[in-house]
Amino acid sequence: MNNSESPAVASGLAWFKSSYSGAEGGQCVEVAAGTGAVHIRDSKAMAGPVIHVSREAWAGFVGEA
Repeated sequence: MNNSESPAVASGLAWFKSSYSGAEGGQCVEVAAGTGAVHIRDSKAMAGPVIHVSREAWAGFVGEA
C-alpha cells in the first residue's frame, strides 16, 4: 500500500462512491481505478491524502468483503 500520491494527481481520476451513500455525506470513501492502481480517499476530504493499492490487492479486498 502506498499513500504518498498527491491530491493533485488524483484529481484527474473518475471517482465513484457507493450507491448506498446518501446525499448527507456520512462516513464514505470514494474509489477510482487508475492505470496501475486503485485509489481510495475520504469523500469528506477530497483534497486530503489518497491511498493507492494494486488492482490485485483491491480485488482481494472486495472478494473478502
